Amino acid sequence: MTEVLNTDRIVGILQPSYLPWLGFFEQLYKSNIFVLYDDVQFEKGAWRNRNRIKTPQGIQWLTVPVLTKNQGLPLIKDVQINAGVPWAQKHIKAITQNYSKAPYFHTYSPDLFDILRQKWTFLLDLNESLIVWFCNQMGLTTRLTRSSELDVSGVNVVRLIKIIKTLGGKRFYEGAAGRNYIDPGLFLEHGLEVVFQDYPHPRYPQLYGPFVSHLSIIDLLFNCGPESLKIIINGNE
Repeated sequence: MTEVLNTDRIVGILQPSYLPWLGFFEQLYKSNIFVLYDDVQFEKGAWRNRNRIKTPQGIQWLTVPVLTKNQGLPLIKDVQINAGVPWAQKHIKAITQNYSKAPYFHTYSPDLFDILRQKWTFLLDLNESLIVWFCNQMGLTTRLTRSSELDVSGVNVVRLIKIIKTLGGKRFYEGAAGRNYIDPGLFLEHGLEVVFQDYPHPRYPQLYGPFVSHLSIIDLLFNCGPESLKIIINGNE
């Protein structure tokens, strides 16, 4: 049974992504407890199994192949990685080719690559392990849990409200896209406040010419190392 938190706590709820962008970790930083929303439908072509890095030629996608054919509408937690494709080697090669000259590449790459090389069955386990590792490197101590572990029923916004109340939260820190479907008034009826993320993406030293935003966290970590968390939250306190 999940412990009940103090009523002044901020809860963040977000689907887990592969090598997430900076805004993901800003949401995590601003939350007292962060829920990986893993028992909702997996979306093809979204961020659950892919992200972007920077190369001398521009943006490159890193995609983890998953088994969804003849799987119906699987939940995120049930999506399996296609072990028949050597994706980890390809990702390690691409990351090495494009970041080996970054100031902190050799500091972080051995442990990161060890995680990627593990024999993962489920995409969720890979994503969660990476998220926890990034948090540890940056000194982020927000508590993580999976929605599938909370035993909370309901759908859509009603379920979000139930999750927050189950965790003893008082405020919901929601991504900017939530403005399209979240009615703050409904949350207020349940004694909850909705705070939408308004994230001014920071600029930081990068390789390869003009700055490119909304890349994977590895771009920041390899370039800025121990200053990464400070850069993520700078100007957004």
